[in-house]
Amino acid sequence: MTNPRLTRTHRGVLLAALMLALVACGNEDKPVAAAPADPEPWPQVAWPLAEDAALEKRITDLMATLTVEEKVGQLVQGDIASITPDDLRKYRLGSILAGGNSDPGGRYDAAPAQWLALADAFYEASMDTSQGGKAIPVLFGIDAVHGQSNIIGATLFPHNIGLGAARNPELLRRIGEITALETRATGMEWAFAPTVAVPQDDRWGRTYEGYSESPEVVASYAGAMVEGLQGKVGSPAFLDGRHVIASVKHFLGDGGTADGKDQGDTRISEAELVRIHAAGYPPAIAAGAQTVMASFNSVNGEKMHGNKPYLTDALKGRMHFGGFVVGDWNGHGQVKGCTTTDCPATINAGLDMAMASDSWKGFYETTLAAVKNGTIPQQRLDDAVRRILRVKLRLGLFEAGKPSSRAVGGQFALVGAPAHRDVARQAVRESLVLLKNQGGVLPLSPRQHILVAGDGANDVGKQAGGWTLNWQGTGTTRKDFPNADTIFEGIAQQAKAAGGHAELAVDGKYATKPDVAVVVFGENPYAEFQGDLPTLAYKPGDDADLALIKRLKADGIPVVAVFLSGRPLWVNREINAADAFVAAWLPGSEGAGIADVLLRGPDGRVQHDFKGKLSFSWPRTATQYANNVGQKDYNPLFAFGFGLTYTDNGDLAALPEVSGVTGNEGAVGVFFARGDAGSGMALRLEGSTGQGVTVTKVPESLEGGLLNVTGVDHLAQEDGRRLAWTGKGEAVAALQSHTALDLQRESNGDLMLLTTLRVETAPQGEAWLAVGCGTGCSARVALGPTLAKLPVGQWTRVGVPLKCLAAAGADVGKLDRPWSIGTAGAMTLSVSRVALGALNEAEATVACPGA
Repeated sequence: MTNPRLTRTHRGVLLAALMLALVACGNEDKPVAAAPADPEPWPQVAWPLAEDAALEKRITDLMATLTVEEKVGQLVQGDIASITPDDLRKYRLGSILAGGNSDPGGRYDAAPAQWLALADAFYEASMDTSQGGKAIPVLFGIDAVHGQSNIIGATLFPHNIGLGAARNPELLRRIGEITALETRATGMEWAFAPTVAVPQDDRWGRTYEGYSESPEVVASYAGAMVEGLQGKVGSPAFLDGRHVIASVKHFLGDGGTADGKDQGDTRISEAELVRIHAAGYPPAIAAGAQTVMASFNSVNGEKMHGNKPYLTDALKGRMHFGGFVVGDWNGHGQVKGCTTTDCPATINAGLDMAMASDSWKGFYETTLAAVKNGTIPQQRLDDAVRRILRVKLRLGLFEAGKPSSRAVGGQFALVGAPAHRDVARQAVRESLVLLKNQGGVLPLSPRQHILVAGDGANDVGKQAGGWTLNWQGTGTTRKDFPNADTIFEGIAQQAKAAGGHAELAVDGKYATKPDVAVVVFGENPYAEFQGDLPTLAYKPGDDADLALIKRLKADGIPVVAVFLSGRPLWVNREINAADAFVAAWLPGSEGAGIADVLLRGPDGRVQHDFKGKLSFSWPRTATQYANNVGQKDYNPLFAFGFGLTYTDNGDLAALPEVSGVTGNEGAVGVFFARGDAGSGMALRLEGSTGQGVTVTKVPESLEGGLLNVTGVDHLAQEDGRRLAWTGKGEAVAALQSHTALDLQRESNGDLMLLTTLRVETAPQGEAWLAVGCGTGCSARVALGPTLAKLPVGQWTRVGVPLKCLAAAGADVGKLDRPWSIGTAGAMTLSVSRVALGALNEAEATVACPGA
């Protein structure tokens, strides 16, 4: 039946998408249908590099001189926050990396020159033989996932979800070239990109790292991006000093985990695994990708870091991958029977280099022992070392000299160069998807009074998203982006040039009524773990953005909504309230690219029309998770491939405003919020014997008057709880989970347990924060010294790294009490939120035991 709410344009695109689905997938009976049985579903790929006899002899000759210790060192990669150049002189590791929160001197805003100096120091250490060992240059890798995005001033491209909407592989090739140049200028020669995940459940917090839900779109981009980063095989530019080695990731199935859970289990037939999730690997391998990164997730219960049939038999065997396989951040530690410091199984499965970020020393020692006792066969060790050395030789690393002396080393004018920013601005223009244009309100005349409102209007960090200067992309300021334009700045520049005026008012308040308002809003930055959602509802319980749009509309002002997000979300109410609605994704540093499309030129002509087409289907409800083109009963709100242009009728009938959310879906990683314990949890008050009361109402008291709880206001009425210890005896306030929580992946990801609190009266005795993990299993850290330093009466976020709690004795794989605070003395605290969060979200950090 035709949907009466869709315009002719909407219906046409939906019909086209359905026809594509039928042609590609046939008549399907399951949410992700199984392909016809095929004993060999893996494609045969021709590795593009012929064997080089001289290079192989050089490897053989070098390996003949290496000790087993030196060979094992090549298999290990350590993070710069945990290894020093002097460590490298001793242990001769094959590689170092800068993780998302690792920077020179621990400063996220370190200057490019500091990065280059650090790269030089590590290179010189790897080539220093004064303490023995062979001179084998170290590889320096970094998450350059949307440009060289860890570096102040770098060009920041739209995240992959936006690039997928552009449908422009040649643009991807140019983005790869620029990313390589800016990476090389700052000292690294290895980019952990491209991501060729094919996200199937948009609740996944890494959805924006995928180009599309469509394997075909991903496949069309993979080879182009690899060639951009590395240069084209057979050309003089291949792996020269202006290019880097790529890392195609994450092998395999990262985008298909059950319920979109990061690092979860992908339950799927092998044929469908290959058809959907392996789509990007054949073109990447055919383009000569030098590394592939193993994925955190499991496939049908088997962790990929320990999956020999896929890492060795399929990737290296059937697909003839001729580079080396690198792990992800301590991912080997999740393999059955392994820890982060001890995992011979991952090497035997086919991992050639372990990303043993902060566990490198222990991993090196146990791997060495495993080689010596035969657990890791010599042949497997030699194959891994040979693969790594082969890549280093192809890259010319042995003759390259230190990073600052190479082709573009130290040419910091390349970082955020105007020509590079022009390409990023083009990418922004081509990524924008127009979903609604009621009455043709767009394009806007720049000659009028334009109000630019919303918390995304003048915030580069928000428009750039995660993996920007730090892992989660949070805590940045405007000064951190010297080579960037906010969305407001882009609009203001063009309006001024045309004789108009743009006014910034984040809250939408104005003195003189504007002619039109552009409201920029959306998701706050996040990355893996933090970004997982329980539903596709946009900011449930927070209607501030909707209220802003409605208030401006009520004043008779046309509203253009610009939505910043890392995935399609249920925003029917916001779409209904606005006159025009633009999906801008996470556009990066070039906010002016949005003005290029929204505004006419000074002459009144359209500057740039909308080109973007949805690479992810837009949900009809907040619970429509199986919503990918080709699936049975495919019925999105806006279909894969949809995107209006200025020549289309952009009118849209009112959308239903029932989200489908029941209220039973728990927020991911949130244990206490809005005055209540998280889903499946309860707030308990207990004495030293463990006897106590479950808080179901306030006020409430523990028997004997040891601890009292009342409501308190933070951001809303009684959204917090005031906990008052009377000093009459030991008591704790605890969050008790009905089922044990497995937080191993979050601990591995360096997350914190964050408590948003306000000290009302400082502790008069010892106070602690603790977690419990069953009978006889617990850990606690001293909280009193941290609380004593906090200003009384001021809300703040206090963080305890999960790794600290693990080191203190907690089994973070089975926490049934993920938070408690206790004291025997008098103390009063107000608490409004307990949740997992990134390191840089804490305003005060509890010292780890022994630190």
